This record gives sequence, structure tokens and C-alpha cells, in this order.
Amino acid sequence: MKFAVVVSKKDNAGMNIKSQLKKLKLNLEIIEFDKEIIYAESIDQETSADFIIFASRHQSEKKTCSLCVHPIGNFHKAEFGGKSETLCLTSSNLLKIFFQNLNKTASKEKLENYDLTMECTHHGPYVEKPCLFIEIGSSEEQWKDEKAGKVIAETIQTSIKEAEAKQKTQEKFISAIGIGGPHYCHNFNKIQLNTDYALGHIIPEYSLPVNKEIIKQTLEKTSQKPELILLDWKGLGKSEQKQELIKTLSQIGIKLIRTREVEK
Repeated sequence: MKFAVVVSKKDNAGMNIKSQLKKLKLNLEIIEFDKEIIYAESIDQETSADFIIFASRHQSEKKTCSLCVHPIGNFHKAEFGGKSETLCLTSSNLLKIFFQNLNKTASKEKLENYDLTMECTHHGPYVEKPCLFIEIGSSEEQWKDEKAGKVIAETIQTSIKEAEAKQKTQEKFISAIGIGGPHYCHNFNKIQLNTDYALGHIIPEYSLPVNKEIIKQTLEKTSQKPELILLDWKGLGKSEQKQELIKTLSQIGIKLIRTREVEK
């Protein structure tokens, strides 16, 4: 599998990560985009790579120091790039590998005061090839933090090596989709780190309800076919909304497991 990293010239975090990747002297294609990265629509057509890694800044109102990994797409209207009600392809295996290595690398480099988290599926751009985002947040100080950039760069390096090794041995995880809970996926983080489940797309509580077609997309646009859906039960909204969701999921016909049933 061939990888490419996409960064935006307008993004200090992306430029920081690019600089750190250059220091590692990897045989890795780096594509620089002139505009904001969430609008890099169809940039995958400019490369022969099989998988796209978007490396960028993360922004939040609380300005929390964080390193994040997440899949890409819009469950509803596209307000920040991409297409409305359209998800990008992703890999549950690679999301897991990247998040696990992010935690290992941050610990090895003694990167302190940063939250390490998966995020739910959100924003653009829309590309046809499988992809993920890896980000530094959440303010100018962190975006320019060379140590944080180094952690992201080394995470990319080790994750690519691990993915290639697992591809040769055909080692697999149990692919799953997540539904429920907050934007920063605390329960799903634990599962991604500590179990054999590998999470692809994640639908947060604030995006519910979603239609059946969106749920089908989460399943169809995960390159390791999901075997089940993990439900963050307390984060599915009120009783009526839960019942409607379960009704929809039963029509799709896929195994359901609550996160509390998974030993983390």
C-alpha cells in the first residue's frame, strides 16, 4: 500500500508536521495544498497513493492541547468542506493503528499536557480514496510546537510500517462502527486502544438522528467490512430516539454491542 500526506500551506500545524517528516527522510509523498485543507476536494486524483493522510491543525473553543485522529465526512449539511450527507472511505485498521501509535509515540517522547483522542467523523474534504485526519490542536502555540509535530511525524512513520507488516501477515482486527457519545470519543478511545475492535466511522450523539442511508454509508465506506456496530448507549439521546435508531439498525441487520459490554 502506498501512502501520501497532504498538508496546507496556510496551516502552521501542517507545515510543522511536514518539516518533521522531512527530518525523518522517509520515502513518502507529501502534497502541499494552497488553500485550507478541508477544501482540498479530489486532491487524491493528484497522486498514485492508495491512502491519503491529511495532517493539519485542530481547532476547538476550549483551546485544549490535543492530538487527534478521525475519519472524514458529513452526516448532514456540508458546512466545512466535503459533500452533504456523504462520507469518505476510511480504514478501521489504520485508524486503530494510528491512534495506538499516537499514544505510544507521545509517551516515548514524553509529550505532556496534550489530550490524545479519536474524534467522530466530521468535515471535508471529499476524496475517493481511503483517508484519515491526524491533527495538532488547538491554538497557535501548539500548532507550532515542534515536539508535537515530531510526535505526529513519527506516528505516521511507525503506523505506515506497522500497516505494511500487518498487510503481509494478513493480521486483522474486528472491524466496527461507533454510534453515540460526544465529539471526543472517550469510550471509543478505550476500545480503540485496548481491545481487538477497530473503529471506523463514528456517529456522535449531536449528529443523531441520521437516516438509514447514512448508516449504510458508514458500513460501506470502511475498507475492512464492519462486523458489528458499537453503541455508546448513554450517548444515544432520549428513549424515543434510541428506539428509532434500534429499529433502523434492525432493518440493516448487523450485530449490535453496547460499549459497556466490552472489557476495556
